[in-house]
Amino acid sequence: MKNVLFYMLLTMTFSTTAQEIITLTPSIEILDLNPADEKEFNRNKKACEEIWERMSNGLKEEDLTAAEKVELEMVDETMASYWDIEGQGCSWYCGGGPTTETASSTLPSQGTVDYNVDNIHDLNYKNVWVEGVAGYGVGEYIEYGFNQSSPRITEIIVVNGHVKSEKAWRNNSRVKKLKMYIKGEPYAILNLTDQRAAQHFKVDTIGFLDRNIDYIAAKKLPQWKMRFEILEVYPGDKYEDTVISEIYFDGIDVHCFAKGTLVTMADGHQEPIENLKIGDKVLSFDQDTNTNASATIEELANPIHEDLIKISFADSTSITCTKDHPFLSADGNWLSYAPQKTQMDYQFDTVEQLTIGMILKTNKGKQLITDIDQVLRSQQTYTIVQLDKGTTFFANDIVVGTEPLRILPMCKKHKMITE
Repeated sequence: MKNVLFYMLLTMTFSTTAQEIITLTPSIEILDLNPADEKEFNRNKKACEEIWERMSNGLKEEDLTAAEKVELEMVDETMASYWDIEGQGCSWYCGGGPTTETASSTLPSQGTVDYNVDNIHDLNYKNVWVEGVAGYGVGEYIEYGFNQSSPRITEIIVVNGHVKSEKAWRNNSRVKKLKMYIKGEPYAILNLTDQRAAQHFKVDTIGFLDRNIDYIAAKKLPQWKMRFEILEVYPGDKYEDTVISEIYFDGIDVHCFAKGTLVTMADGHQEPIENLKIGDKVLSFDQDTNTNASATIEELANPIHEDLIKISFADSTSITCTKDHPFLSADGNWLSYAPQKTQMDYQFDTVEQLTIGMILKTNKGKQLITDIDQVLRSQQTYTIVQLDKGTTFFANDIVVGTEPLRILPMCKKHKMITE
């Protein structure tokens, strides 16, 4: 599989230029992409597809052999290809992301292989953007357009060079420095290392999400732009062409509830989640003491989502939320409809699969899940991002988690090394 090694480096320093724009240094995610691992991925995926087909025809999980269970554990069912950067589960992109990508120039296609600007944001390691001017492309740029309703960004990930193979990476030039602009104004210098890697740049929250503007109104507002300009390059062994495989994003505003969800306030009354304001006091549950306490809202969010779930309960009530929002079970375990994604994004040791028949903890007792349905339509959603203390609140009387700032994802097969 893709072996990843993280080196935690200095995350931010300040430049001494007259403009005083910040200089960012990344955390490094080494990529070991190779034909042998691609072949193994395809073999495992084919084996799992055969098992899934048998299970769809009535085979029960408890009847699987030990070897078949191992096969299922080896494959992330959300990954369609070995080259995928993110699977098809819910991610920051569930809430939006850039809607346009433009480039100052592009290298013409060679046969069936193209180097178009679309490749720089297709979440695929194999496809690349290549600038199209003579020389190393210094001064050429990529520009992203975001709707006002897009979720906010806390991390920018640059996959530098042609990472599909070691040979392609060395033969082509790579970026050494990118100058980043927001809405036409210089924001930062991104110092990239000369490594076949994904380079993670942590940033202060970027975005213009306004919770007082509804989805329809936000769609009519002008886009805001983010530009990445090539300042310096690492020369390739064979070609001057400078290559970037991917620039993509992570952030907040993506784990949410539908309008009308009732949040229990500190004084016991319930308030629709869309009416909450920073400074409001809500009721929070402390797992360590098994008691409730008052907590003050410090940050809120209200992105647009298109793929939600509706969870129905035995008392005929329901709650609609994103697939990876965490719920606390009656026996104290965190549950989610997309547990792998939830565990990656939230600081929980374990997250179990949320299924029909499970019992959730509520303020007044317990709730039995009787049905789970997908909701496939765009709608405004809401969540509490941060409280002054604690990480839980009550939504429709059920204990749920707040949305923390993202941490770097790490597969259980990978290692984290701090230097």
